[in-house]
Amino acid sequence: MTIELRNVSRWYGNVVAVNDITMSIEPGVTGLLGPNGAGKSTIMHMIAGFLPPSRGELTVGDGTSWHNPAAYRRIGLVPERDSVYAFLTGDQFVTATAKLHELPDPQAAAARAIATLDMTEAAGRKIATYSKGMRQRIKVAAALVHDPEIMLLDEPFNGMDPRQRLHMMDLLDKLGSEGRTILFSSHILEEVERLSGTIQVVVAGRLAASGDFRAIRRLMTSRPHVFNVRSSDDRRLGGTLIGRPAVTAVELTRTGLQVRTSDYGAFCRDIAVLARDHGIRLREVLPTDESLESVFAYLVAN
Repeated sequence: MTIELRNVSRWYGNVVAVNDITMSIEPGVTGLLGPNGAGKSTIMHMIAGFLPPSRGELTVGDGTSWHNPAAYRRIGLVPERDSVYAFLTGDQFVTATAKLHELPDPQAAAARAIATLDMTEAAGRKIATYSKGMRQRIKVAAALVHDPEIMLLDEPFNGMDPRQRLHMMDLLDKLGSEGRTILFSSHILEEVERLSGTIQVVVAGRLAASGDFRAIRRLMTSRPHVFNVRSSDDRRLGGTLIGRPAVTAVELTRTGLQVRTSDYGAFCRDIAVLARDHGIRLREVLPTDESLESVFAYLVAN
């Protein structure tokens, strides 16, 4: 099922959360990438039917999701916030969701969803006793209980340990390969890279980039970079770096070298080889600003 946003904006009073976004989300796994506060959650809530667009058109399949109960049965939402009742057990929470969807056998549906998330052993415990990662997984089980065609997951990996993250990634990959439309948001580049070939990059409420992850990743890594470098012989290392194709400037400072490069990957490879060939010991190679905000600002400017 395809999700379409056409010139969609959403504002709260004078605050514009989403600004004139047009995107298409096809079956499979799509990553919604952006720094905190970029508008990812607002986009998710509009798709889920919790919010109407202030302007523009949003369709889920062949209709809108706002005030459309039929669409709710085709959508599973995992919000970022803990939308769980801590006094219930995991089984009670997921079963209650199954009953709200009027499933013919809510207990059986809940048991299947809980088993899919590897939560069967903890299903009888109160959610108040769960870790953050366990609460995330029981929320996913509740969103999956009615077997939706669309899954919307807002920062689903928050609080999960490495094993839980891998299990969740494998599950989302499997659901996407079955032809479901999976949209998950994250501000962590590596999570998106591991899961999705297609991404939507949102910055300050606007769509900064859209399409194949690999092509956008090349834009991210080929932007100008500044590294702080310390070594056993900074002056000599600086001399060897000058003139390298990826290096645009070298400055010797009191604390080491400051190196400007146009190609992150090429510089990292070059400096390691040059240091080895000249018998120089590298003590530190540190990018000065690798925040997602700086990467996205570059994408917006280009």
